[in-house]
Amino acid sequence: MAVLVTGGAGYIGSHTCVELLARGEQIIVADNFYNSKPRVIDMVKEITGKDFKFYKADICDRSSVENIFRENDIEAVIHFAGYKAVGESVKEPLMYYKNNIYSSVILLETMKKSRCKQFVFSSSATVYGIPKSVPITEDFPLGSINPYGSTKLIVENICRDLYDSEPDFRIALLRYFNPIGAHESGKIGDDPNGVPNNLMPIIMRVASGKLDKLSVYGNDYPTPDGTGIRDYLHVTDLALGHVRAIEKVRKEVGCKAFNLGTGKGYSVLEIINAFEEVNGLKIPDFIAPRRHGDAAECYSDPSLAKNELNWETKIGLNEMCRSSWNFAKSQIN
Repeated sequence: MAVLVTGGAGYIGSHTCVELLARGEQIIVADNFYNSKPRVIDMVKEITGKDFKFYKADICDRSSVENIFRENDIEAVIHFAGYKAVGESVKEPLMYYKNNIYSSVILLETMKKSRCKQFVFSSSATVYGIPKSVPITEDFPLGSINPYGSTKLIVENICRDLYDSEPDFRIALLRYFNPIGAHESGKIGDDPNGVPNNLMPIIMRVASGKLDKLSVYGNDYPTPDGTGIRDYLHVTDLALGHVRAIEKVRKEVGCKAFNLGTGKGYSVLEIINAFEEVNGLKIPDFIAPRRHGDAAECYSDPSLAKNELNWETKIGLNEMCRSSWNFAKSQIN
């Protein structure tokens, strides 16, 4: 019996594959390399010393998905495949709705047909919109403020409705906060195709000379240093959250959401300063206007994941910054 990992060549997906393989899991990976690179599959095999079956496939292609299930004995699915850039989703909402929702429906329909009832969904803290307070618990009101977040919330609702109609399904909805960092080997990390959208990949581009300066969007928020505060966690800790979620859905039926975060917020300037100090570099930056829809503070209460998944973060901010640069240096040609 195998775990199918869709989007397994991506940033979070590849780190999750490493942790699954390290624990003796049999995995099958599907990815179309829209926002990832083929070399990542080789790196995962190199890191773990283990082989696995890979399909270059688009999860929106029903025949490809059905073929994967037909050729393999799949016990559970971790669904990472999807577009993930907030800014792009605002410019191209139809593309996001079509890809992120349609692929999920096809996947769940194929799972139902194949009697595969264990599902872990890659959701996001964007489903909370702009929270009225922090820390955020799973019972906060839901409501996104951009098409990307809307697609995550819609798929969550699909999963809840599916469970209501098929109570033998076992579903974990994992709401990520802000993953950064890279594998300790330096072989895999956050290396998006095109222009990066998240803070740490942009810092990497500035540190490596690919960008001149870092834009800090707003310094007039009601926070200690005026910049936005977010919950940053190491991607390896996040990957281990998926391992715990698989263990959870193997044991219990239900459809439940879990925050995956540290429970602590860091400001943009704190991240920049920590990166500079740990790596002995200077990151030029400038203050730009606030972006529409950005909250002043957004960080989790991860106690439900600790209590029910036996999961909590272990890796601190300094290692997040060190490992990020270690990976970025390996990519400099």
